Amino acid sequence: MTEYLDHVARIQQAWAQQRPDLDVRPQGVIGRLHRLAGHLTEQLCVVYRRHGLGEGEFDVLATLRRAGEPYERAPGELAAFTMVTTGAMTKRIDRLERDGLVTRRRSTTDGRGRVVALTKAGRELIDQAFTEHMRNERRLLDHLTPEDAAQLESLLARWLAHFESPVEATPAEPAPAEPAPARTSLAGRSPAGTPPARTPPAERSPSERAPGEKVPDAPAGRARRTRSRR
Repeated sequence: MTEYLDHVARIQQAWAQQRPDLDVRPQGVIGRLHRLAGHLTEQLCVVYRRHGLGEGEFDVLATLRRAGEPYERAPGELAAFTMVTTGAMTKRIDRLERDGLVTRRRSTTDGRGRVVALTKAGRELIDQAFTEHMRNERRLLDHLTPEDAAQLESLLARWLAHFESPVEATPAEPAPAEPAPARTSLAGRSPAGTPPARTPPAERSPSERAPGEKVPDAPAGRARRTRSRR
């Protein structure tokens, strides 16, 4: 039966003959990951180009979009999130701004800071591109069974943790609690447990007074003050 060797296996076989003193088994994993990364990137960039974007521009728009409203970040944050230098990020932002997909402006939360924000056209474009991007990733991952894909994800996450420290998950925001029944009122009600204070008859409207309830005459001084305000 003929044995077929992939590119990495042929390299391993050649090195095993030339350097039998070395363990070349790591090439079987790292070499294949390296080649897979190249193939996957090429397939992913097909979608980016279809929307007029390069890989870097897609990363910037996606980072702004997933930030949530108002879809803005400082240039330094964008560079950190996409793991490029600030100089490279400036060039990406320049291209996107020229195409009307982002704008530079003052922060809506901190008026002193300058941020990069999605424009309406930029948000519409990244929503369309990301939808197609996820369909493309699903197509690529479907070469594996669901079980193999889940196992691979677990292995890669465990391996990646040796190079990048995982960040604590942000807890889901709790639902707002229903307000407790008010125990006091601004309309003259006393605190719970004490009888409400009676409003003097003179200060109640005619509809609030009991039938036949008399209103005492106001003191002379008060009457004079009342007449003087009229």
